[in-house]
Amino acid sequence: MVETKIIIIVSIAVLLVIILASCIKIVPQAHSYILERLGAFQAAWGVGIHFKVPFIDRVAKKVLLKEQVVDFDPQPVITKDNVTMRIDTVVFYQITDPKLYAYGVENPIMAIENLTATTLRNIIGELELDQTLTSRETINTKMRSSLDIATDPWGIKVNRVELKNIIPPAAIQDAMEKQMKAERERREAILRAEGEKKSTILVAEGKKESAILEAEAEKQSAILRAEAQKEKMIREAEGEAEAILKVQQATADGIRMIKEAGADEAVLRIKSLEAFERAADGKATKIIIPSEIQGLAGLAGSLQEIVTTK
Repeated sequence: MVETKIIIIVSIAVLLVIILASCIKIVPQAHSYILERLGAFQAAWGVGIHFKVPFIDRVAKKVLLKEQVVDFDPQPVITKDNVTMRIDTVVFYQITDPKLYAYGVENPIMAIENLTATTLRNIIGELELDQTLTSRETINTKMRSSLDIATDPWGIKVNRVELKNIIPPAAIQDAMEKQMKAERERREAILRAEGEKKSTILVAEGKKESAILEAEAEKQSAILRAEAQKEKMIREAEGEAEAILKVQQATADGIRMIKEAGADEAVLRIKSLEAFERAADGKATKIIIPSEIQGLAGLAGSLQEIVTTK
């Protein structure tokens, strides 16, 4: 009997310990617990240790507060020009109000998926195919704004929406590939033509510069030749002038020597005749001389004109 009582007491003690342990809750970082008392919302527990009343309070929902990513399956959409395509989206969201998230909508993820599909259809329905393919950033911005407004009553903030894939029909893909191929061929032809044009221009400019350099070289050569010819003529003229000066000097020296030697009239006459002989030497047919010769000095001053005629 005593043993039975001991077992009962121990069992009750263990049960109390288990109950007390179950009433102690530790909320980890980036989490929140929704506490209900008798089925009604009581509190949203944050990070730390918390205590609840046994059998009255219960943790109704554990909410993750970190940013989360959900990738939805491709959704069929129709563009403004009646092209059907499939687009799958990626939504980045974060729970900002645990109470609204717990009681705002039954299945938040499904709600976001359906809302994303309808919003995407509305936006793509206003765009043509080409605009859809080139306006991803615009579509992402519009979807994020619309989803953020719609999910705000659910305690959810949509941070970002991305179009993961845009899958047009096979026929459209073939046409786009052909168009891209034609565009690449056109660009290649343009680049080739521009290259040939630049090459022709460079060759022409090279020939032009070569002709200019040749003309400049010829000009410099002609200038150098003219300067050399000029210097040569100057040297020749200076040589001739110096030769004439020396001849005149020699003649003057000869006259002075004759004068200083005291030559008589016979010698002067002989010198005069030699001078006449040298003057007449050549092709001259007529010589005019003074009528009187009185000395060497008179003979040197009187010889004025020698006229030659043929």
